[in-house]
Amino acid sequence: MNNIDWSSLSFSYMKADYNVRCYYRDGKWGELEIHSSEQVSIHMAATGLHYGQEAFEGLKAFKGQDGKTRLFRVEENAKRMYNSAVGTMMAAVPEKLFVDAVVKAVELNKRFVPPYESGASLYIRPLLVGTGAKIGVAPTDEYLFMVFVMPVGPYFKEGFKPTDMMISRKYDRAAPLGTGHIKVGGNYAASLRPGDEAHSKGYSAVLFLDSKEKKFIDECGPANFFGIKDNTYVTPKSDSILPSITNKSLVQLAEDMGMTTERRPIPLEELSTFEEAGACGTAAVISPIAKIDDIDEGRSYIFSKNGEPGEISEKLYNKLRAIQYGDAPDTHGWITIVE
Repeated sequence: MNNIDWSSLSFSYMKADYNVRCYYRDGKWGELEIHSSEQVSIHMAATGLHYGQEAFEGLKAFKGQDGKTRLFRVEENAKRMYNSAVGTMMAAVPEKLFVDAVVKAVELNKRFVPPYESGASLYIRPLLVGTGAKIGVAPTDEYLFMVFVMPVGPYFKEGFKPTDMMISRKYDRAAPLGTGHIKVGGNYAASLRPGDEAHSKGYSAVLFLDSKEKKFIDECGPANFFGIKDNTYVTPKSDSILPSITNKSLVQLAEDMGMTTERRPIPLEELSTFEEAGACGTAAVISPIAKIDDIDEGRSYIFSKNGEPGEISEKLYNKLRAIQYGDAPDTHGWITIVE
């Protein structure tokens, strides 16, 4: 039996029973392997260590009131990792192999899927890394794909409560025409210092501006940005923003609610016109934004004066969570049930 206090889990690593691995060698992917070790043996000259041939994904499994475990839009994660592999010249993981590995990892660790209404979920981390030795700057010919899981609590300790964010022009998250549109570790490495600075000043995250002109909203480091006004859901359009599966889903749900949706460049000054704002992604679903401080310009944009989420943000959050847990019909075919 588990001796886990599900309701007090943070968003941090916890060892589960098994992980699933698959190796790419001699021009083809092998069979899925089941491992209980948390360690990976890798050549010291592996391209994943030296030249950034690495990509990862993040998704969750949820246990419903009916006792069934559900994966949310796993095929979209498979497609995004495929694109990340293409962008870094790695061997791409076929969609079926990706989904099979995720399902297998959840099945093997089903005792770690938190119970319904515990506030926790099973976080799933697929990882693709270049393992072949190569000292010249070039793609290698050997790769490791693996999936490991862990039960987690909310990404932000505040949960579904508005937090403050800051804008700083000192940092860029990703370069135009660079790797901002794919999910590779280098993008997150670039966000560590600005994120640490934000935390030290009491903010939950940095809202980055576009790297070229510093005139448009980019994204919030680990999450996409959205704003709401005049019954319209607005989210930035940029080639340097990671296409969030959660954001894509919220756009669909907003349209289901009769809202207008727009994906377009958002000028910085437009922040003052939004009635609500939030960050969205797998880890937090939606993290409502209370205010954004432009620390360079000495200006604040306020979205919540009472410390509560906006009405539309809350409706979207509850609708998405209801689908993930099986409390609402899966009308868009987003759910995969793991027996």
